Amino acid sequence: MNLLRAAATISGLTLLSRVTGLIREYLTASIFGVSAFTDAFFVAFRLPNLLRRLFAEGAFSQAFVPLLAEARAQGDDQAMHHLVDRVATVLFWALVLVSAIGVAAAPALVWVIASGLAREPQAFDAAVVMTRWMFPYILFISMVALAAGILNTWRRFALPAFSPVLLNLCFIGSALFLAEHFDPPIYALAAGVVAGGIAQLAVQVPALRRIGMLPRVGLGLRAALADARTRRLLVLMAPAVLAVSVSQLSLIINTHIASRLAPGSVSWISFADRLMEFPTALLGVALGTVLLPSLSKAGANGDDARYSELIDWGMRLVVVLALPSMAGLALMAEPLTAVLFHYGRFTAHDVAMTRLAVIGYSFGLLGLIAVKVLAPGFYARQDIRTPVRIALFVLVATQLLNLVTVPLLAHAGLALSISIGALVNAALLHAGLRRRGLYRPAPGWSKFLAQVAAACAAMALVLLPAAGRVDWIGLGATPLSRIGLALGIVAGAALIYAAVLAALGVRPSQFARRDAKD
Repeated sequence: MNLLRAAATISGLTLLSRVTGLIREYLTASIFGVSAFTDAFFVAFRLPNLLRRLFAEGAFSQAFVPLLAEARAQGDDQAMHHLVDRVATVLFWALVLVSAIGVAAAPALVWVIASGLAREPQAFDAAVVMTRWMFPYILFISMVALAAGILNTWRRFALPAFSPVLLNLCFIGSALFLAEHFDPPIYALAAGVVAGGIAQLAVQVPALRRIGMLPRVGLGLRAALADARTRRLLVLMAPAVLAVSVSQLSLIINTHIASRLAPGSVSWISFADRLMEFPTALLGVALGTVLLPSLSKAGANGDDARYSELIDWGMRLVVVLALPSMAGLALMAEPLTAVLFHYGRFTAHDVAMTRLAVIGYSFGLLGLIAVKVLAPGFYARQDIRTPVRIALFVLVATQLLNLVTVPLLAHAGLALSISIGALVNAALLHAGLRRRGLYRPAPGWSKFLAQVAAACAAMALVLLPAAGRVDWIGLGATPLSRIGLALGIVAGAALIYAAVLAALGVRPSQFARRDAKD
């Protein structure tokens, strides 16, 4: 399988997911606006979303995929099926317990995450109710992560990349058709989250059946925990919770801080985070998803040269795609925010405040995407301790930065601290891989960085005057013209970037030669 083609497939499907996600955020902004109740929804969704990263896309996936790849490489089908069944059993019952505890402890959890909501008792109570509704979501989405880990190991990347679209469609349907049936209407979004979790799990079942790997959840929890590979997974997973979720833990702390700032701060950060996640998911998630099974296989086979080559390929793609995205997001922060959210109850003031957060996030985009390539370099070798130490350091450093940035920049300071932390995280992971000899950069990096920097500079010269001379708020009276103008500027800047790269000798074929061999 061609790695670039696989990454492009995932990026294409992730693009569909992010487009529907932006439609979902547009509807949230225009129908519900920025208010204490909207803040309550984002607070309520934050904790299940954190646990989703811990149990699903984060620690679990990073620990499970290398173990499954190792079992598959040994060719023992029975052992592989036993591993999947026992892991599914442990995961399912652990999440049932976590969901029950979360429902019972919802008032305390909401207070811990956003005690500032207590200034609005009705909003605080709504956050508690929505937290209780959405906690079971982590059960469904974590089982989806188990299915995705299996399918990705079998090189079935498309369905796991597509399934988040279903969550967004459930969000959209709930906002459009259920809001009027709830009091307060924001409860409709919580119902959409639960429906989306169920839908994502349901579509995985036929795909797992086709490859003969549908997990069986049993009642024998003690027997499942007694299995050596299951215990090994838990040992790997425990520290990985911190290693891969440092940004999410920072977001939880930042949500608490934002709830004590001006009303609407939680929502401004959440909308900016949605914009930032667009390139992060398209690039970082796609590369990380493709690389982890391939790195795991190379590590199991002892192919160190292949291992280093895979990381180098990923890092070159990160640089060539993330640097222009970082510059574009910063320079187009106002146009993109206005085009996506400035409708209905989302005001010009909300655009200005969200824009500041987007700029703050944009500085760390390179780090956020690079971590998705560098962290699998450790996990594929089942080295969890190094990313844990780095994650703990970055978490502490990020919160210390908040002491400086928040008094100066308010909610935008929270975004800037996360960005600086992401860059530090990526730099330390990069240094760690090189120290251990797992990554040896291929020749030509200095020239490559100069080429990309020159192309980014040319792109910025187009974006800066084009974006700055337009009254994006005033164009709200003609939304189609505003959308067309923004898309035209983005397309023109992208063409300039690609043309300069080509003129300087950078060719797509440089990234397409590295094929993953099954």
